[in-house]
Amino acid sequence: MTRDEHLAWSKQRALEYLDAGDLREAFTSMGSDLSKHPELRDIGFKMFPLGMLYVTQHNARELRRWIEGFN
Repeated sequence: MTRDEHLAWSKQRALEYLDAGDLREAFTSMGSDLSKHPELRDIGFKMFPLGMLYVTQHNARELRRWIEGFN
């Protein structure tokens, strides 16, 4: 899978969890999926703290922006 294909797949999976109301799994899914691609691994690790903040705040709107903001 190319970087862009992997990123789109990762976002889709995470947003499915988010749409189901599972913020923790959306965050976990996104982080896990990003770590599986060598070109996305570092960006995922750098952005992890911000995503976790939105999960602990139960802020679905900002978590969606966090997921959709990866590029």
